[in-house]
Amino acid sequence: MSATGTPPATVSLDADPFAPEILESPLAFQEQLREAGAVVYLRRYGVHALGRYEHVHAALTEWQSLSSAAGVGLANFRHEEPWRTPSLLLEADPPLHDAPRAVLSGILGPRAIRRLRHAWAQDARELVDRVVRAPELDAVTELAQAFPLRVFPDAVGLEREGRHHLLPYGDHAFNAFGPPNELVAKGAEHIAEHAAWVGDQCARERLAPGGFGAAIWEAADRGDITEEQAPLIVRSLLTAGVDTTVHALGAVLYAFATHPDQWRRLREDPRLARVAFDEAVRWESPVQTFFRTATGDVEIGGTTVPDGEKVLMFLGAANRDPRHWRDPDTFDLTRDPSAHVGFGMGIHQCVGQHIARLEAESLLTALAERVERIELAGTPRRHLNNTLRAWSSLPVRVHAT
Repeated sequence: MSATGTPPATVSLDADPFAPEILESPLAFQEQLREAGAVVYLRRYGVHALGRYEHVHAALTEWQSLSSAAGVGLANFRHEEPWRTPSLLLEADPPLHDAPRAVLSGILGPRAIRRLRHAWAQDARELVDRVVRAPELDAVTELAQAFPLRVFPDAVGLEREGRHHLLPYGDHAFNAFGPPNELVAKGAEHIAEHAAWVGDQCARERLAPGGFGAAIWEAADRGDITEEQAPLIVRSLLTAGVDTTVHALGAVLYAFATHPDQWRRLREDPRLARVAFDEAVRWESPVQTFFRTATGDVEIGGTTVPDGEKVLMFLGAANRDPRHWRDPDTFDLTRDPSAHVGFGMGIHQCVGQHIARLEAESLLTALAERVERIELAGTPRRHLNNTLRAWSSLPVRVHAT
């Protein structure tokens, strides 16, 4: 029986998807989940899990019956107090979600892309020119982290001092979507300090004129959102706009280091940079999971999920589902990866995805100009997180032109 006394899905598993060994290497579990059934009951946590593309995609778009407002993590805000004020973008449904989403979509839209493209391309060339002077480097710290932490906070309008708080703050926020395990406990030791700095940066007076943050406050001045909503929307940018991009860049750099033929393809046609980024997001799925909560008895794949129960969507499993993807375990730039669910789907789809793509395009294009070959120079190390799939270290050898 489930936590509410209702019968679980026909198929159930005892596996713990948040166990270190599965977070380290989730593919075997994801295959088991997909093959077990359309809906699988995870007894350890009393949740219904989805691993097949068809049902994950549908669940992401059906916000009326599968709500985000009760939290996109294991905690159910109907019964539990969230550790921070919920996000107006990620943890809210219409109508509360509508105005913040519209404001941020406008700020991060095509005009921002055009304004930033030249400057970010130049920043990427400068970074690449510097790091490829050494034949070996850590692609995580020196590229995947260094570039977003250089350009994105500038675009938001953050002060330079204290930016080291961004990654651990985001890391804890995504860990907190999972169960209260050792990963959450480790982050909790210092989260007050990180959260205090991030909270301070969301204030109007701390944000530089002309940046994304100032534009959010200007929307409040126009009455598009309230003054109470403005700092929460800035916080959403800082929570979801750094770690996810860092780990997606780590994914695409790992893909190229292990697929030299695809790197040659990119060098021959640098216009494939965005395709490469989306294919890496599909292939590695930096955001692995998100939860929803049933707003009534919901039928999914022939199984009824009872009202108020949690549904755990495995984005990583959906992005490698052979029912939808041809040869899904292969990183392939001839594929059209645009239907992947790595950025979500529907009204909660990542509002900053175009900014992330511009960061990737800038960095990959600069690398393609200077680097003939990328190869592993050591054993990569995973960074474990309850929600994110990430590398902590990716030693590579670069052959610069």
